[in-house]
Amino acid sequence: MNRRELGKKLFFAVVSSILLALALNNFLIPASVFGSGINGVAQLASTLLARFSPINIQTGWLILLFNLPIGWLGWVKIGRSFTVFSFLSAVLTSAFSVLLPIHALAANPLMNALVGGALTGLGVGYALRYGFSTGGMDIIAFVLAKTTGKTIGTLMLITNGIIVLVAGFAFSWAIALYTIISIFCMSRVVDSINTSQQKVTVMIVTQKSTALVQAIHQHLIRGITILPARGAYSHQESNVLMVVVTRYELYDIERAVNQTDPAAFVNVMNTTKVMGAFVDQRPA
Repeated sequence: MNRRELGKKLFFAVVSSILLALALNNFLIPASVFGSGINGVAQLASTLLARFSPINIQTGWLILLFNLPIGWLGWVKIGRSFTVFSFLSAVLTSAFSVLLPIHALAANPLMNALVGGALTGLGVGYALRYGFSTGGMDIIAFVLAKTTGKTIGTLMLITNGIIVLVAGFAFSWAIALYTIISIFCMSRVVDSINTSQQKVTVMIVTQKSTALVQAIHQHLIRGITILPARGAYSHQESNVLMVVVTRYELYDIERAVNQTDPAAFVNVMNTTKVMGAFVDQRPA
């Protein structure tokens, strides 16, 4: 990874973490509306401890505590680059959540749920767009999907469903409903930016097919079909590499092409359905 790519990832790791911390401290926590994933679990645990015990731990510290074993699990089971930046994002989110003051910017719980969900979606979406996640449940979901065969979406849905049910039974069903609104809003924003569940077909016209295949396989283990091609105008012989990937992996494809053959012609097409052997998680 060159310095430009590293700088870009670090920049968006900081930006996504700030967005997540602002969503928590200025909208979700003041309104007692819970987020999704590990951040939501940490927020729920912090609220339960404060309400039903003498223990008072900020949500940011619990985010860090929960992500320590998750980061180690991701390091062992998933690609290291993905895990390092995902864990860094989680640590930064924890730090900003502790450092930034908890202050309500709106009194309306519905407004807090919508804006908090939107800011969370922006943070998560831009992290995914640049090849990492915000840590927590994303890493767990990938590991469990690899071992159980269940889709990442199903596992995330179960986790968020537990958060909603606990919020409803422990506090009120109004809070549970606002939490559902926040999670739905977050998911729509993430989908508008990027989503791991969308498949895309990448067609790469290149004269450096052997080197490009090797470069792609350094980051991903995906089947690549090599098709012979000839330019209609130049009559120059080349090859077309066809590969189906998830949106998570598109960033790695683009990086491999830019580093190996910047002159390659790349066409990215949305894929509505995939049949056959397609693995829905990142390889180890």
